[in-house]
Amino acid sequence: MRHAAALALLVPSALAAQAIPRAEYAARRDALAARLDSGVVVAFGAPAPTGFSRPSQLPAFRYLTGFLEPDAAVVLVARGEHMTGTLFTQPRDPRRALYDGFPPDSAAVARATGLGARSFAALRPTLDSLAARGLPFYTLRDFSMTDYAVQDSLTRGASFMRAFAQAHAGLALHDAHPVLDSLRARKSPAEQAMLRRAIAITVDAQREALRTVRPGLYEYQIEALFSSAFRHTGGDGPAFVSIIGSGPNSTQYHYNANDRRMAAGDVLVMDVGAGFGGYAADVTRTVPVSGRFTPEQRAVYRIVREAQEAAATVAGPGAPYRAWRDSARAVVARGVARLGLTEGVDATFDPPWADTCARDPSRCRQDFLYMAHGLGHGIGLDVHDHPYAWVDSGAFAPGDVFTIEPGVYVSTRLLDMLPDTPQNRAMIARVRRAVERYDNIGIRIEDDYLITPTGVEWLSRAPREIDEVEAAMRQAAR
Repeated sequence: MRHAAALALLVPSALAAQAIPRAEYAARRDALAARLDSGVVVAFGAPAPTGFSRPSQLPAFRYLTGFLEPDAAVVLVARGEHMTGTLFTQPRDPRRALYDGFPPDSAAVARATGLGARSFAALRPTLDSLAARGLPFYTLRDFSMTDYAVQDSLTRGASFMRAFAQAHAGLALHDAHPVLDSLRARKSPAEQAMLRRAIAITVDAQREALRTVRPGLYEYQIEALFSSAFRHTGGDGPAFVSIIGSGPNSTQYHYNANDRRMAAGDVLVMDVGAGFGGYAADVTRTVPVSGRFTPEQRAVYRIVREAQEAAATVAGPGAPYRAWRDSARAVVARGVARLGLTEGVDATFDPPWADTCARDPSRCRQDFLYMAHGLGHGIGLDVHDHPYAWVDSGAFAPGDVFTIEPGVYVSTRLLDMLPDTPQNRAMIARVRRAVERYDNIGIRIEDDYLITPTGVEWLSRAPREIDEVEAAMRQAAR
């Protein structure tokens, strides 16, 4: 079993599970209290999974409590710079416990978290009593990912708190996420250690994938390799649904059907990340399925790699966010123009998203068509860990952990989706031949970085230069 033997070699890179110290959770709660001064914070954890999926905890709830049991809520009372709290947990039917395990009792919860514990039935009476004191109330909503926060309206927590507020005339509910997110934005040394382990597991798996990819395999076989490696080496499993896209699928940013058979001449995008202790890595490599890049694939790959390096060179403590973003965009614009994919570095077009161009004129430049996504994002308890502190503040600072992930995606479908306008017709006539030449080449390179007090550290050291990728693929075991 070649794959099993290879995975056995990866085990030493994932040591015994690390954990965030209990004292750090208390410090986080006190930091939140100091920002609020006084008030009640109510947060709901993840519900019990339906079916046989593995339980997971919501990022904000986990950040404040470290408590992983499902169907819990926490009430935190801030007084000055200190915060006291109680977890409210659901009793488990004894017969159900035979299937799902026996939950910790209140004494065990208190020892593990430093928080009191009560039955969930006491939650509403407790909140009613606190409301009678006239304290301000803050909520942390129970959405599963910050990307979808605006869609949170029917979750258990949102429904419960809406009914609670309606029962107390004049009670206003405030959103605690802006304050909590500002605390979560930059990572503590303990969090950095968790992220380093998640990233190390991911890099080991990427190296194994480079030795495995070949024509005739299915995308799902590579997905299975990552899923197995992430657990085999001590991780939580995939931190998000793996993106394994070959050929035309390489040009779809969030493709995840992963069911195509890979062919000679394809490129393969492998956008994956292990979780470790709830913290998410996010590393992408694009490789030639045949083991060697074609001249066209090399040309596109060089643009993307140069764009990534330009951004990494700018990043550092105090570095301006806009300069970081624009450095990579400029490389992409020059590169795609050089390949004939645009009419020039500053050439514009009429995109389907024209209504956003007033806010960001770069979205109407022709180069944006080939990279219509951001340059990077934070990572942490969410794979897209909001807020991106460097965007809000305008500059990077020590403790920022983030990705740099430029891409260039070429497909004739891009031309087909454009509005039929005179400007677009003229552009298409001039660039179609080049687009056809580079058709179905999607290249993304994504790495994880940490801003240190003195610079920037590249954390995800998987092969990424063209010669390194090709050399690693030649090492395929038989």
